[in-house]
Amino acid sequence: MNLSERRILFVVVSGILILLVASPALSRLLIFPRTEFFTEFWILDSNHGTRDYPFNVTLTRDYNVFLGIANRLGYCAYYSVEVKFRNQTQSAPSRFNHTSSSLPALCNISAFVADQGVLEQPLTLSFVYQYNESLSRVELRSLELNGVESNLNNTTIDWDLKENGFRGVLFFELWIYNGTSSSFQYHDRFLSLRLNMTV
Repeated sequence: MNLSERRILFVVVSGILILLVASPALSRLLIFPRTEFFTEFWILDSNHGTRDYPFNVTLTRDYNVFLGIANRLGYCAYYSVEVKFRNQTQSAPSRFNHTSSSLPALCNISAFVADQGVLEQPLTLSFVYQYNESLSRVELRSLELNGVESNLNNTTIDWDLKENGFRGVLFFELWIYNGTSSSFQYHDRFLSLRLNMTV
């Protein structure tokens, strides 16, 4: 290897070492633009996990979950979560059509969440219902969510032969405030808890 080849090798190796040493410092100076803007939305069980969601619901017993929202939209957002309950035949939100359920909200949970902020709300829920043996159906009376009672009158759940139980769904639709239209719009996200009302 002659002297000029050694110089080239020395310059290349030195350049690579300088880049490796300087890369952590350069990454702090360079600001890359954000390219993804979205909202995270989740439900966790009472242990902050995903294994122990309430399923077999008993009369007037309390069940605990955590509802979470993380704002990655690039601005402070005003969210509203509509809490709804449906039986096997009632309207559900549609992922395919990007539409919310036509059922009325039992209650709303509203909050401002800063950009890159996270809101996690503990929820305690319980149901009051009655079993109508002659019709083989459960007649729901109310849902209590964090101490606030919502009327569920006129909601009934018939025995589901396929599922072998009285199955209902408590679900949470995410809505976001649109300043242009001065109204909340469905944010195309919903979460659900499938429940079996035991008798």
